[in-house]
Amino acid sequence: MREGTIARNYAGALYELGERDGGTEAYANVLEALAGVIAVDPTVRLMLESPRVPKETKADLLARALAGRTSEVLIKFLRAVVKRGRQNLLGVISREYSALVDIKFNRVHAGVTMARMPDATLQNAVREALTKAIGKEVIPHFREDSTILGGVLVRVDDRIMDGSVRRRLARLRRQMLS
Repeated sequence: MREGTIARNYAGALYELGERDGGTEAYANVLEALAGVIAVDPTVRLMLESPRVPKETKADLLARALAGRTSEVLIKFLRAVVKRGRQNLLGVISREYSALVDIKFNRVHAGVTMARMPDATLQNAVREALTKAIGKEVIPHFREDSTILGGVLVRVDDRIMDGSVRRRLARLRRQMLS
């Protein structure tokens, strides 16, 4: 089986557990934080990837790190992941799980590119306008790209809404040349 399929199966199982005990969104936050730590901390990543560290030790270290910070259900889930040697998929499991939670809460992520980083007021205005236009709660991820000159470029899944000055100038140029 492909890693994506395996991760999706684990995420689905955890999602069902989260729905049962009401920890769906809390689990997403813990998984995201754990995946982030694994991605940026080479010590944690090496410990989890190393075949020299017994699986039980890996599971115990994760359990101790998360004790009191999350439910026992999530800790047992992580123990099962490590026991089966799938700890290298925690980042993918986290993304797949977050996608399930986003579907439940009718949310979508959008990449928003602007010439300059917007202030908080403009960020809220963009989020509200996108939420109204798309019909789902939009979680914008802003980035700066001065080459668009101005305006905004929005990517939601495979849709691109290009309201950049660069595109408008290119369109005007084509019109003037034809």
